[in-house]
Amino acid sequence: MPQHPVAPLPAPRVLTQPMAMELLTPDAAVPIETTISYTSRDPHALSIVFHLLGDAPVVWRVDREMVITGSLTPTGAGEVHLRPGPDGGLLLRLGPAGHCAMVRCDQDGLARLVRDTFVLVPQGTEERHIDWQPLLTSLRR
Repeated sequence: MPQHPVAPLPAPRVLTQPMAMELLTPDAAVPIETTISYTSRDPHALSIVFHLLGDAPVVWRVDREMVITGSLTPTGAGEVHLRPGPDGGLLLRLGPAGHCAMVRCDQDGLARLVRDTFVLVPQGTEERHIDWQPLLTSLRR
């Protein structure tokens, strides 16, 4: 089978930013330290790492376009739902209905980070940043 020339991948680019969030419980808002990260090798997603006391960090992956949409109107599917909060924050519902966590974050801070991801990887160019070779290699086996 002929080999087609493959364009070289752009160098990977990474953004990482700590962000304070709050776990909303029926009794109180509990502060949680998180780290938001983005890599151009996985250009559609943000990783939100929740640093919990005494436990291993918990990582949730959120679509970057969903964050933009969720800051304007409720959106989501499956175990990730976002919506604007009444106080200007962004509310994230993570987990299955009935067993989920509601988390509030600074909508403006998260929006700035998401805008930065679009500078690194403009919308519509995402596929140029994904290394497809491991998948193709596994399919040829």
